[in-house]
Amino acid sequence: MNKKLCAMALSAVVAASLIAGCGGGDKKQAAAKPDTSKPLVIKLSHVFSPAEQLSKSMVMVTDRIRTKTKGRIDIQCFGQGQIATYKDGLEQVAQGADFISVEDPSYVGDYVPDFKPLVGPMMYESYDEYVKMIETPMVKDMIKKAEEKGVKILALDYIFGFRNLEVNKVIKTPEDLKGMKLRVPGSKLFIDTINAMGATATGMPYSETLSAVSAKTVDGLEGSEFSNDGTKVYEVCKNVATTKHFLGTCGVYISPKTWAKMTPEEQKIVADEFAFGGKEMTDLIKKDYDRTYKHLLEMGVKFNDVDHAAFNKAVEKVYLDMEEKQGATKGISKKMHEEVAKIRASLKK
Repeated sequence: MNKKLCAMALSAVVAASLIAGCGGGDKKQAAAKPDTSKPLVIKLSHVFSPAEQLSKSMVMVTDRIRTKTKGRIDIQCFGQGQIATYKDGLEQVAQGADFISVEDPSYVGDYVPDFKPLVGPMMYESYDEYVKMIETPMVKDMIKKAEEKGVKILALDYIFGFRNLEVNKVIKTPEDLKGMKLRVPGSKLFIDTINAMGATATGMPYSETLSAVSAKTVDGLEGSEFSNDGTKVYEVCKNVATTKHFLGTCGVYISPKTWAKMTPEEQKIVADEFAFGGKEMTDLIKKDYDRTYKHLLEMGVKFNDVDHAAFNKAVEKVYLDMEEKQGATKGISKKMHEEVAKIRASLKK
């Protein structure tokens, strides 16, 4: 009799646990379902000024998203480094904050090191080469790995021009940069590259740069003619050495946790609008190039060609360091250069 009672009691416990388990599963599933009863407010951060195209593009994209989601997805833009940017911005994303970071893809290299050579020095000669490169299986696999690390990539192609050296003297070879201090963003890739090119890289916020050049704390900076507060930089730097050492581009990054708070329909709207915005911005920059170049010439800015072969040789150590000390896959730099060479050849046909 006691055995029978024990068996009945055990059966009751098992049944109760199964019911509780099923109920718990239902609760978990309900909790995972997006709460559409109130707006999802997301802060978007970048370092660009209101006058620059990237800033304008972010406003256009987020306005379209707000309209198409009837205000449910409310992405609020903060430019000029008002809130976390660069490495700190990516960290906000990786930690799961309702935050979108718009930064150079090299910062994703802290999570997937192969992103560093992807945007490494002297890699590209045209915008189209980069656009084709990020569509390759190699890069798509990197994008997948980034999401596994907590960084979902919505775009990589907010292109704002090639980055050159903006100084007050003619620079043609690495030797011409000896003894010069140049301002760079606080990215290891940028610092290592400018040092390898022959100058001394000085990391500082852009907001301090123009006064630093005027006071001769630094001798100039590296950047794009389409960034740097429009053309204000050329009030203090009158010469551009067209090194084209980096293709200036930004990616758009969000946390998978924030992404999960959207319905599938909202996710499609957000993904489509950021993808379209990148292509839209690149087209605008291409169309605006001649006007901007002419305007700079009228301001008295001079442009000079450089010995690209010498600079290419100088930055080889940057790629070597990525693989030997920064975790990039062994041989990935060579593989990427070969892939870009194939793309370059196909575009010339």
